[in-house]
Amino acid sequence: MSVTVGEGFAVVPEPDGLPEPLPEPAVDELRLETVLGALSDPLRLFIVRKLLLERERFDHPCGWFGIDRPKSSLTHHFKALRAAGVIRQRQYGLERRSHVRVDDLDARFPGLLALVAAWESADG
Repeated sequence: MSVTVGEGFAVVPEPDGLPEPLPEPAVDELRLETVLGALSDPLRLFIVRKLLLERERFDHPCGWFGIDRPKSSLTHHFKALRAAGVIRQRQYGLERRSHVRVDDLDARFPGLLALVAAWESADG
């Protein structure tokens, strides 16, 4: 699988034979205030940044992120990112895997993902 680096983050091409994505807004329905609202939470910003900078495959299950939170809390955060149109999720049996909607977000909000990739937490 080839990985390209765009604006400081990895872009992994979509493999063949993926399950259909879970419901999400269409590209023309993406709204900046909704995307920024989803990214305003530090944990969600961490999730998106990790997907942009550290991804090894096309998509990842929530356990890959190494976040020590209850499953219900993580489900809430992933759902908020998907509802805002930041990530795309697919169901693989009992697990959901996520990836950032890079092409869609770049088309609507050029440079936004580069800012997310460049962000560094005040906590270190």
